[in-house]
Amino acid sequence: MESAEIRRRWLSFFEERGHTVVPSASLIADDPTLLLVPAGMVPFKPYFLGEVKPPYPRAASVQKCVRTPDIEEVGKTTRHGTFFQMCGNFSFGDYFKEGAIKLAWELLTGSVEHGGYGLDPEKLWITVYEEDDEAERIWREVIGVPAERIQRLGKEHNYWSMGVPGPCGPCSEINYDRGPEFGEEGGPAVNDERYVEIWNLVFMQYERGAGSGKTDFPILGELPSKNIDTGLGMERLAMILQGVRNMYETDTLRVVMDKATELTGVRYGAAQGSDVSLRVVADHLRTSVMLIGDGVTPGNEGRGYVLRRIMRRAIRNMRLLGATGPVVGELVDTVIGSMGEQYPELITDRKRIETVALAEEAAFLKTLKAGTNILDTAVSETRSAGRTVLPGDKAFLLHDTWGFPIDLTLEMAAEQGLSVDEEGFRRLMKEQRERAKADARAKKTGHADVSSYREVADRAGATVFTGYTDTEGESTVVGLLVDGVPSPAAQEGDEVEVVLDRTPFYAEGGGQQADTGRIRLDTGAVVEVRDVQQPVPGVSVHKGVVQVGEVTLGAAAHAVIDVIRRRSIARAHSATHLTHQALRDALGPTAAQAGSENAPGRFRFDFGSPTAVPGTVLTDVEQKINEVLARELDVTAEVMSMDEAKQQGAIAEFGEKYGDRVRVVTIGDFSKELCGGTHVHNTAQLGLVKLLGESSIGSGVRRVEALVGVDAYQFLAREHTVVSQLTQLVKGRPEELPEKISGMLAKLKDAEKEIERFRAEKVLQAAAGLAAGAKDVRGVALAAGRVPDGTGADDLRKLVLDVRGRIQGGRPAVVALFTVVKDRPLTVIATNEAARERGIKAGELVRTAAKTLGGGGGGKDDVAQGGGQNPAAIDEAVAAVERLVAEKA
Repeated sequence: MESAEIRRRWLSFFEERGHTVVPSASLIADDPTLLLVPAGMVPFKPYFLGEVKPPYPRAASVQKCVRTPDIEEVGKTTRHGTFFQMCGNFSFGDYFKEGAIKLAWELLTGSVEHGGYGLDPEKLWITVYEEDDEAERIWREVIGVPAERIQRLGKEHNYWSMGVPGPCGPCSEINYDRGPEFGEEGGPAVNDERYVEIWNLVFMQYERGAGSGKTDFPILGELPSKNIDTGLGMERLAMILQGVRNMYETDTLRVVMDKATELTGVRYGAAQGSDVSLRVVADHLRTSVMLIGDGVTPGNEGRGYVLRRIMRRAIRNMRLLGATGPVVGELVDTVIGSMGEQYPELITDRKRIETVALAEEAAFLKTLKAGTNILDTAVSETRSAGRTVLPGDKAFLLHDTWGFPIDLTLEMAAEQGLSVDEEGFRRLMKEQRERAKADARAKKTGHADVSSYREVADRAGATVFTGYTDTEGESTVVGLLVDGVPSPAAQEGDEVEVVLDRTPFYAEGGGQQADTGRIRLDTGAVVEVRDVQQPVPGVSVHKGVVQVGEVTLGAAAHAVIDVIRRRSIARAHSATHLTHQALRDALGPTAAQAGSENAPGRFRFDFGSPTAVPGTVLTDVEQKINEVLARELDVTAEVMSMDEAKQQGAIAEFGEKYGDRVRVVTIGDFSKELCGGTHVHNTAQLGLVKLLGESSIGSGVRRVEALVGVDAYQFLAREHTVVSQLTQLVKGRPEELPEKISGMLAKLKDAEKEIERFRAEKVLQAAAGLAAGAKDVRGVALAAGRVPDGTGADDLRKLVLDVRGRIQGGRPAVVALFTVVKDRPLTVIATNEAARERGIKAGELVRTAAKTLGGGGGGKDDVAQGGGQNPAAIDEAVAAVERLVAEKA
């Protein structure tokens, strides 16, 4: 049974039994404590924590997940992987243990003809929490599983919590016996390789307190509403239903390994080393495609770094398998072919995904070359110091800064007769991981920070937003915090956070900045609102300062936004939509939104593009936008189902989380997007849009910045003033400016070249005198000294080589010249073949000179270059070179 069919059956089974089918959320976690979604229950986390009321009593999903803590183990074992799909069914206060157990058993053991998976009941083993008598009884008495195939395990294995105070409970796992070829019998308590876990049923019935570790926490009591959270690993079930030994041999991964074999000629199963590389390629390329598909782009921070790291591991392993040219394009195409039936958006976004992946491959191949050069230098320094072990910090630098895999460092160092301080490298890696884990632990405490807002939500409900139609309105203070602490009252001068039952203030979100304004209480108190945020869904928190009087909880209030600011932001937001559509029209669907910011009178818009947008294209885009403004198109908003929005062709932003009902903003016949922000009523209200330019903000991502309305007019007015001044200076018309200024620059460049030629000639004229004045140092001709300051590195190098060539007679010769450029000393030293035969090497001489100058340097035996910090030490450096020549001679 193929993976796509496993997925289809899962969703159909639960939908037929009253569950709402919830599409997989984006891998970009809508949770400040997570970079990526690591588990199937993450999208439902607000319901389990009580932050939001569930919109349905039962749900089912197949959630995309990524986990990377054990990334170094991927490929080495057949059990580790970075991407997986978690099939889940959930109950929010509806059915509990018996219902969940019955559903699981029915689906697993039901016949294939009737929509089940057709597993042999005799091969299924059950584990339950050691104290969960109820679950054990249901399995034995209701389902009929023999007592000998039910095992009780401790809290570490069969008890679940989120790792923070909140819901928790025992769990029961369903395991499949793969037979004696996978090891000894005895059930999952003895051998989890033979008895592989396929489905975990979590019974959320208790509330836990604070504690450390997986087991050290108190149980505070029972939850008022008991929930179910289950997870079945699709890859594990596919492994069983497809009759293969591990997940890498299942349909969606095996085809990727086969493509890697086709590209490299290395067959899976031929050798352990190549098998590891093939598994890494298959897993990492699939994960990369899924991440890029959800809008992640390679970078050096956060989820962008996760993507970059796994892509580079995949590319590096293809090189180890023998690939010499670009390979990512064909591998990405294979992944999309294998996953596209389950996720059709991969097929729709194929071009964008391929563009981002190919750009990262090209960038890494350049990095690989640069890293090789750095490694060569490190090897040279290690040898010069008489050591045979490359320091661990050098290996860590290559890994951390240049993305250089440690296995490559080990291999290339061994080729040059060196080993690597792996212990030092791994110590530094461990320290880095521990810092990351500490940061992650610190972030998790964020749950405590929002508890006060959750209490407000529980007590008063969600804030009603009236700002689509009103700019002011009556309301009541239902929540009040002073300096972050809940309080019944706040005094003049206090920093406060005010929650109203209804508000015209827009909370920052969707790229739109928050409204500002004032809240006036009936008592005469006034709060100046400087920011509005939603720390928990649905609760708008107005942050500001009490300017006058006393603010009290429960007081009647009148909220008024800054209308001028709101209108200016609305113009920017509508302009962003127009820019998005115009860019897609010009560049194609790959120009998908990757982020935005809408501020008063200006906006920035990030979008996917592998290369810079030509100036002519940007000009055309700007013209198209302003033509739309002149058409005076109406801007309307309508709330509808997600399916209706998709049918109408509405564009959704990558990484945004949308509910079942969405707001669609339509601009005439030009643009249609999902958006919760505020907008103008007609495009004529924008007045003018001026694109300032575009730039790169990351691999495959560009940014356009622009001005709107009065801000755009003021910019153009300033530009006009500058143009007028230039026309007066060059005595020409505005349209002649490019040609005239270009001509001036060309003349200036020619003059600079002529000056450079004269200066170079003057420097080289000194060559004959320096060669003639060479000093004899124990049979070696040494031409050393200082040349005029300001002599560039290239000219100094030419002079040194010229002087070396002028020393005749076959004598050993050393030329060491020094100069000062921008207050920093510079030296170039060269030796001829006769000197090198005596063991006199330029690189060694340069290091001695540069050390004296307070710097460093290096190079080859025949010519080397260095520099330092102290120009006053040049005479001392010349003397140091002479002493070393005398020693070697």
